[in-house]
Amino acid sequence: MGKKKYIIIAVIVLLMVITVLAFLINRGSKTIVLEFGMFAGSNWDVANANSYVIIDKAIERFEREHKNVKIHYSSGILKEDYSEWFSRQVLLGTTPDVFMILSNDFNQFASLGILMNLDELIDNDPSFQKHEYFKTALLSGEYHGMQYALPYENVPTLMFVNKTLLKKEGIEVPSSDWTWNDLYEICEKVTKDINGDGILDQFGIYNYDWLDAARTNGAVLFDENSMKIDLYQHNVVEAVKYLKSLYALNQGQQVTQKDFDSGNVVFMPLSFADYRTYKTYPYRIKKYLNFQWDCITFPAGKNGGNISEVNTLLMGISSKTEHEKLAWEFLKLLTNDEDIQMDIFRYSQGASVLKKVTRSKEAESILQVDMEESEKVIDNLLLSRVIEEGTVAPKILKYNEAITIANGGIQEILTYDKNVESSLKILEIRINQYLKQ
Repeated sequence: MGKKKYIIIAVIVLLMVITVLAFLINRGSKTIVLEFGMFAGSNWDVANANSYVIIDKAIERFEREHKNVKIHYSSGILKEDYSEWFSRQVLLGTTPDVFMILSNDFNQFASLGILMNLDELIDNDPSFQKHEYFKTALLSGEYHGMQYALPYENVPTLMFVNKTLLKKEGIEVPSSDWTWNDLYEICEKVTKDINGDGILDQFGIYNYDWLDAARTNGAVLFDENSMKIDLYQHNVVEAVKYLKSLYALNQGQQVTQKDFDSGNVVFMPLSFADYRTYKTYPYRIKKYLNFQWDCITFPAGKNGGNISEVNTLLMGISSKTEHEKLAWEFLKLLTNDEDIQMDIFRYSQGASVLKKVTRSKEAESILQVDMEESEKVIDNLLLSRVIEEGTVAPKILKYNEAITIANGGIQEILTYDKNVESSLKILEIRINQYLKQ
């Protein structure tokens, strides 16, 4: 009887062990769903029929390497609806584990604790090397010195140049180290009345603003610690005065997009995404077909360099994610894998955030596809230089609103010929009062 009792106990124990093992195995094999937040189309507001291709390829690869993981995303969300959709997910407690971040949302997301601080993940991952990224791209994802997002794709601003118009005027295309003086001299030479009706119909530049000039003159507009704008500094005063001199060449006449599209303007700031779109078939035939054009650096001011703004599409991890390790691995795949980043050149209009990829011959050959043989693709070393040396928007919560106020005030200075120094001082006080609210 005692022996039978021991057998029954042994069987019970064995069944319990089997049950526990089955539970553990089942738990280990249970499918984990990682939610990914994204929008359809291009972040750069140009045509893009391949917005899902890169993400779908990355998901397929990630799921192949992680058998018990499925990545899900909601398709069909347009960029203009994405912020509202995302905010709704946050309120519902269903924030995606990994997600795209629009540049206008980053500062707020970081300040509200929506984004996970990535510093610890970065420091504890020997496979992750920050130096592989362009420094401006990585800086875009910093908030108060901490890394809250990683860059996925970036787009610098370049200076469009109408080569046909310059050739007609007997002027060489400027070199990559040209200056404000060079720009002014060219604009002065080309601005004229072509048909003799007393009205100017050929111009030097369109859509170049005070921010473009201030950046190239070494101005640091915001103090991120005190959250104040500094408009009354010498570098900004010089930039606005320089812009006034360019405006004066037009004799009060308004230069329009139509003037530019018709081939009657030499220069215009242009994003790299626009460059890629309108340099290739079929979009090339819709714009700028009647003249040859290319892109170069911005002219340097007296106290600055040939720099411009670099815009970056960021990706981050939810601070509420229950799958931190998997989310980090997926984020790395999207932003730090050379094959996935090469797909930025294949299927999008921006540039890779990895230096090695953007500087590669393969990227250069991809850019050449769909361009006419007579068209020279942008030099990859120049592209890399523009990205690496560029500037990024300051991490100020009300940055966009502050710049909108500044734009309006400086436009008044230019339109009504107001005193630059006193007007900028008054405008600075007004904006800083707004930032304190």
